[in-house]
Amino acid sequence: MWDNPTVRALLEQLPLTLSFEDLHGEEKVGHLDRELTMDGMPDGDDPKVGDLGYYAPWGNVVLYYGDVGRWDGIARIGRIHGNLSVISDQTGDFTATLEAAK
Repeated sequence: MWDNPTVRALLEQLPLTLSFEDLHGEEKVGHLDRELTMDGMPDGDDPKVGDLGYYAPWGNVVLYYGDVGRWDGIARIGRIHGNLSVISDQTGDFTATLEAAK
């Protein structure tokens, strides 16, 4: 996770268990109950494969495993380290718990 206002707002909500679903074969999205701040963040971004993001218009945490291009409302908030196939190979909806590393 990177140090920015959006990440700090997410960290305040952890741990969270979210239901994720696939979107366009490029990302897995999980909806948050509370929106995160976008104060101080760019209007949009072009996430790279392996990025963790927040999509403000829908209030989603996003795990990017494909190239989605630039979109308004995206904030990159971190990187996924390790084998992305654990995420990309999920064929249906799944739940995952987000928690701060110890």
